Formats: sequence, C-alpha cells, structure tokens
Amino acid sequence: MTTNVASVLDQALGLAGTNAPAPKPVYVGSDARKITRRGILWLGQTCNLRCQFCYFLDRIEDETHPEHHFMGLEKAKEICRSLVEYYGNNSIDIQGGEPTLWPSIYHLVTYCAEIGLSPTLITNAQALANREVVSRYKRAGLRDFLVSVQGLGEVYDRLVGREGAHVRQMKGLRNLQEEGIPFRFNTVLSKPALPQLLDIARLAVRTGAEVVNFLGFNPFNDQATGKRSAVNVPRYGEVAEPLDEALDLLAASGVEANVRYLPFCVVAERHRGSVYDFQQIPYDLHENDFASWSWTDLPAQRTRDAALTPPFGLGPRLRLGPLRVPLRRLAARLPQVAAGLHSVKQRLERAWAARETSASREARYREEARMRSQEYTGYRHVSACSSCDLKSVCDGFYGDYVELFGSEAARPISLGGPVDDPQHFSRRQRKRIHPQDLRWLEP
Repeated sequence: MTTNVASVLDQALGLAGTNAPAPKPVYVGSDARKITRRGILWLGQTCNLRCQFCYFLDRIEDETHPEHHFMGLEKAKEICRSLVEYYGNNSIDIQGGEPTLWPSIYHLVTYCAEIGLSPTLITNAQALANREVVSRYKRAGLRDFLVSVQGLGEVYDRLVGREGAHVRQMKGLRNLQEEGIPFRFNTVLSKPALPQLLDIARLAVRTGAEVVNFLGFNPFNDQATGKRSAVNVPRYGEVAEPLDEALDLLAASGVEANVRYLPFCVVAERHRGSVYDFQQIPYDLHENDFASWSWTDLPAQRTRDAALTPPFGLGPRLRLGPLRVPLRRLAARLPQVAAGLHSVKQRLERAWAARETSASREARYREEARMRSQEYTGYRHVSACSSCDLKSVCDGFYGDYVELFGSEAARPISLGGPVDDPQHFSRRQRKRIHPQDLRWLEP
C-alpha cells in the first residue's frame, strides 16, 4: 500500500493541476573516488520533534543530560577551525538535535563558508516552512540541506510525534526549490515507513532531491537501551522488496541512492553498488571523515560547558571485549566513561591523513572501519556469513538483530572467490557531488 503522494505534493507544494518539472539539479556526476573530507559537528541534543528511532532520544528528552543544551558560538567556531586546520576537512554536517533551533546558526554557517568548510545542515525542515528562514540560509552561504524524510502524511507525524509535521516539511521543500538551495534526503528504514519507500522515492524525483540515503534502523547510542522491538524494527526480509523498488525508481530517474549499515544480501544484486557499510563509508563524499569524526564525537566536543579536548596523536588500541555494550550504555550518562570508551578511536586522531601516502591512509581507515562496526557498534557475522564471498567487506548483522529475529535472513553471496576490496561494487556507482568538490576530487 502506498500513500497518495501526488495529492500530498499538490497540496503542500502548490503544484496542483500543473506538470511542472523538477528543479534543475545543482550537483554533477562523478566517477572519481577519494577519501571524504567532510567533518561533523553536534551542536546539542535539543529538538522540536521526538522521532522514535532517533539515536539521541534520551538526551533530547532529558534536559539534565550534559549533551542536551546547545553550545555557544565560540566553541562551535573553535571546533570548525580544528576541522579545517588540523584535519583538512573542507565540508561539514552541522546537526543538533535540530540545528535550525540554535540561536547562532546563521553566524556559524557564514563562518564555515568563510573558512572553506562548506556547510550542510541536517534538519527535519520544520523551520524551513518559513520562506524568509530559507532565504536567510542562502544569504549566509549554506551549501545544502540534508532533510530527514522519515515517512509521509500521518505516518510521518506519528513517527516524529508531532501533528502537522509532514505538511510543514513539504512546505520547507517547496521553499528550498524556489530559493534554489539543493537538498538531499535521509530516510530511516523503520517498520512503519517500509510501505512508503516507493512514494518517498517518487517524492525525491518530483521535488528534485539530489541524493537519497536509506539508513538501517540501528542500535546506536540511546537506541542501545531497549527501545527496539519487532514492532518498530523490520526484519531484513521485510526491507528487501520495498527497498529494491525504491532503488529501481531512483536509478531510472538518475537520483543517487545509498543504503547504509545493512548487509549486502538485503538488496538485489543490481543495487550492491549502493550499499555502504563502515568499510565503504570513507569513499562516500556525503559521509564523514573517520579521523575528525572520532574527535568531534568525544564527550567534551558534544557538551555545552566542557572545555574542548584537543586533537591528539596515535594512541594504543583498547579492546573492550565483553565490556563493550555495558560501557557504551553507561557512557551515555558519564562523560568520563565516554572519554575512556572513545579511546578506542584515538589512533586516528592525528594531523590530517593527506600527509600520509594514499595507501597507508586507506589501510588505517579500513582498520578503523572494522573496529567501529565490531567493537564499537556491535555488528557481527552469523554462521551463514562464513560461506559468503563478501564477508571481509561486509559488516554483517547489526548488534541486536539476532536476539530479535534470529539469523535466518543471511543469504551468502557467491562470486567465485572471496572479495577483499571494499569498493568492489561501490566504485561502479556514479556519485552526485556538489560542483565545489570537483576542485579537489578531480584536479
């Protein structure tokens, strides 16, 4: 069953009775592959929605949590300076919570643009229903928006906990089109959203979204504490058909689509180039650089009142073993424990990796990818994975999947021999990138 997306768009975007084409794309196609130079910044976990699958839901609802309140402008600027001067980042994802609620957001956007850190806002687009707000972001120098389109109509409103939120988001998309600001979609593969994936793809094509990312509903951060069940988390078998249909439509329409944090066997063979597990992510310019991500993810960088932890060099690798899950849960409340937990990633805290050879940097990032998936976020291979030719480049099943559903969904892939190249499929995907990135990606 699909939502009547045409009527939703006609009402919300003012397109009733017209055959108006989608806006002209701003992004361009590229086959080049280099490790991403995109940083990330969390301003604070304050939000105007309550998405059921949010990784930081506890922190958003708890005003006493150290990460709840927004930080000050000067601290945010200092983080951004480090991303440029120490890590060599040239673009940034700015997120909250909800960054459009932060009082200093326009000033930070302008500052990032001035120092060569092209800014993206990750947003639910509620504030963008106001045309003047969108116009002000354009004047401030924003590169694009990454809009969290988690469903349509009443399904969206129910998932985010706010009546009328879908209509406001559609008005925001209309304003982005009219102001000529490019945008991309993020869609979490929650169970209620699955029947609408094809319509979300149609929405992307109709409105001119540059890229669509489908994200596995994973037990990261606050979602590791027991909120997940068969009611809101889909089985991989339930995801496969609607996801393939949506990917088919996007491919036929020339819209880049990425599937993140799901095993390769969930999608059809024709869509394996769109799958990005942790080993593929460094080669996606829309994703974040592991080195700077490790630094901005430290507790001091995510809290309002703490002094910044300075970047530091390669450190020893700490193996947490069976303590990983209880420590990760405890870390949500105790910043000092979180600092110890994040020490597993400190070895990539170094002067930006372009000073290394390309081969050594890729080796380090691949090692980091394996650590992130297995030791930090709890992905694992099940017994059927042992006969899969993609085992060494696939994360496997996310942390609690086997406890929820078992391992019957595993479908070993046979290619005539083991694959050890993370980009075996993804390098065939033609990426859609902002023209500014051509200057360093295709010199």
